[in-house]
Amino acid sequence: MPRASQPTLFRFENRVTTKDLRRLSDWLLKLYLKTHPGPRQVIVLDMDATDDPTHGQQQLSFFHGSYEEHRYHPLLVFDGHSGFPLAAVLRPGNTHASKGALAVLKRLLKKLKKAYPGALILFRADAGFAIPALYEYLEKQPDIRYVIGFITNNRVVELAAPLLLKAQRQYQETGEKQRLFTSFSYQAESWDRPRRIIAKVEYTRLGANQRFVVTNLVRNPQFVYDDLYVLRGEAENRIKELKLDLKADRLSCHRFLANQFRLLLHTAAYCLFWLLRHHLQGTELATAQVNTLRLKLLKIGARIRETSRRIWVHLASAYPYRDLRAGLLQNLRASPG
Repeated sequence: MPRASQPTLFRFENRVTTKDLRRLSDWLLKLYLKTHPGPRQVIVLDMDATDDPTHGQQQLSFFHGSYEEHRYHPLLVFDGHSGFPLAAVLRPGNTHASKGALAVLKRLLKKLKKAYPGALILFRADAGFAIPALYEYLEKQPDIRYVIGFITNNRVVELAAPLLLKAQRQYQETGEKQRLFTSFSYQAESWDRPRRIIAKVEYTRLGANQRFVVTNLVRNPQFVYDDLYVLRGEAENRIKELKLDLKADRLSCHRFLANQFRLLLHTAAYCLFWLLRHHLQGTELATAQVNTLRLKLLKIGARIRETSRRIWVHLASAYPYRDLRAGLLQNLRASPG
């Protein structure tokens, strides 16, 4: 079958409606549920935002002062354990990082709780999502915990000052990097109740470095920061794969809904590579990035020969991943779908 021309693809992208986009978003979540069978004890959700520079007259493209560019501001949610994307929402360029986060989270949690009853859900995000509405909603759910980056301010710095002095004194005595943790109760003026803040203080030859997170977890401060919050950075690696390897930031249509459609198509392509990795478990490419999989398994030279009954794909005898590719094809054939 001949490939569609660029004008045909353009018309296809611009025919989508909000109903179509909702159905595609629901499909993304359904695929997640299908590929992550229960029962499950713990589910980790990583929410993050990214910038997508725009060039031209795209609808809802706005200038953002922090990034000093015209852009879109996509919102993405990944499974913190497997890296599977659960949501990809395009937003106007001047949108705050937390805009729409609560609505997306509510939709996901409704489906997840139904599919995995009794599972504990951990929500992780950076300081862009540190808003009272999100805390209040999550705290009303008995089976949800959260750890969210917290923007540094004078009050939390003052509360962490004794720990900073201790780290500075130990560095001066030993000459070695000091890394200390503490937690304390803090209530901002916009909060209806105090919440737990975890502080990380480092002191090196470059001076002090402090970071804060807000959480409803009661575990050891260093464990919460190092073993839970820091691992949120894996979502950033998944976003890099989407943008660099699958060109998910190529949202050049004029119509905003068409660009949302493109973002979901790129995300669906990422799901295909995720499924490919799933069938490579136990091999040297089990944790390979998208670009590596494409170059070593897909973007390779071959000779195609068609007969009346079969299509033959002849690979070079010197192809180094011949056995791995053959095993992958067997796994795909044996897959139930």
